[in-house]
Amino acid sequence: MLALRLPADIEKRLDDLAKKTGRTKSYYARQAILEKLEDLEDLYLAEERLQKPGRLIPLEEVMAEYAEDIAALDDEGA
Repeated sequence: MLALRLPADIEKRLDDLAKKTGRTKSYYARQAILEKLEDLEDLYLAEERLQKPGRLIPLEEVMAEYAEDIAALDDEGA
Protein backbone atom coordinates (compact mmCIF):
# COMPACT_ATOMS: atom_id res chain seq x y z
CA MET A 1 0.00 0.00 0.00
CA LEU A 2 1.25 3.43 -0.90
CA ALA A 3 -0.19 6.76 0.12
CA LEU A 4 1.11 10.02 -1.25
CA ARG A 5 0.17 13.65 -1.37
CA LEU A 6 0.03 15.42 -4.69
CA PRO A 7 0.04 19.14 -5.37
CA ALA A 8 -3.49 20.44 -5.88
CA ASP A 9 -3.01 21.11 -9.61
CA ILE A 10 -1.79 17.56 -10.29
CA GLU A 11 -4.56 16.08 -8.13
CA LYS A 12 -7.12 18.05 -10.18
CA ARG A 13 -5.64 16.90 -13.48
CA LEU A 14 -5.69 13.30 -12.29
CA ASP A 15 -9.25 13.64 -11.03
CA ASP A 16 -10.39 15.23 -14.32
CA LEU A 17 -8.77 12.47 -16.35
CA ALA A 18 -10.35 9.78 -14.22
CA LYS A 19 -13.80 11.35 -14.57
CA LYS A 20 -13.47 11.80 -18.35
CA THR A 21 -12.37 8.23 -18.94
CA GLY A 22 -14.32 6.33 -16.31
CA ARG A 23 -11.16 4.92 -14.78
CA THR A 24 -9.92 5.41 -11.25
CA LYS A 25 -7.22 7.78 -10.13
CA SER A 26 -5.43 4.73 -8.73
CA TYR A 27 -5.38 3.17 -12.19
CA TYR A 28 -3.61 6.17 -13.68
CA ALA A 29 -1.24 6.53 -10.74
CA ARG A 30 -0.31 2.85 -11.08
CA GLN A 31 0.22 3.19 -14.85
CA ALA A 32 2.42 6.26 -14.40
CA ILE A 33 4.51 4.57 -11.71
CA LEU A 34 4.97 1.40 -13.78
CA GLU A 35 6.04 3.36 -16.85
CA LYS A 36 8.49 5.52 -14.93
CA LEU A 37 9.79 2.52 -12.98
CA GLU A 38 10.63 0.73 -16.24
CA ASP A 39 12.49 3.82 -17.46
CA LEU A 40 14.45 4.07 -14.21
CA GLU A 41 15.33 0.37 -14.24
CA ASP A 42 16.63 0.74 -17.81
CA LEU A 43 18.63 3.81 -16.82
CA TYR A 44 20.26 2.13 -13.83
CA LEU A 45 21.04 -0.98 -15.88
CA ALA A 46 22.68 1.17 -18.56
CA GLU A 47 24.71 3.06 -15.95
CA GLU A 48 25.82 -0.21 -14.37
CA ARG A 49 26.91 -1.58 -17.73
CA LEU A 50 28.89 1.58 -18.40
CA GLN A 51 30.70 1.08 -15.09
CA LYS A 52 31.39 -2.62 -15.74
CA PRO A 53 31.44 -3.16 -19.48
CA GLY A 54 31.45 -6.73 -20.68
CA ARG A 55 33.14 -8.16 -23.71
CA LEU A 56 32.80 -5.94 -26.77
CA ILE A 57 31.51 -7.77 -29.82
CA PRO A 58 32.40 -6.34 -33.24
CA LEU A 59 29.43 -5.56 -35.48
CA GLU A 60 30.78 -7.88 -38.15
CA GLU A 61 30.64 -10.79 -35.69
CA VAL A 62 27.03 -10.01 -34.74
CA MET A 63 26.01 -9.65 -38.38
CA ALA A 64 27.66 -12.97 -39.27
CA GLU A 65 25.94 -14.74 -36.39
CA TYR A 66 22.49 -13.44 -37.35
CA ALA A 67 22.90 -13.29 -41.15
CA GLU A 68 20.22 -15.92 -41.79
CA ASP A 69 17.70 -14.15 -39.53
CA ILE A 70 18.42 -10.80 -41.20
CA ALA A 71 18.06 -12.35 -44.68
CA ALA A 72 14.71 -13.88 -43.67
CA LEU A 73 13.44 -10.49 -42.50
CA ASP A 74 14.57 -8.94 -45.77
CA ASP A 75 12.72 -11.64 -47.72
CA GLU A 76 9.51 -10.97 -45.76
CA GLY A 77 9.65 -7.27 -46.62
CA ALA A 78 10.20 -7.87 -50.32
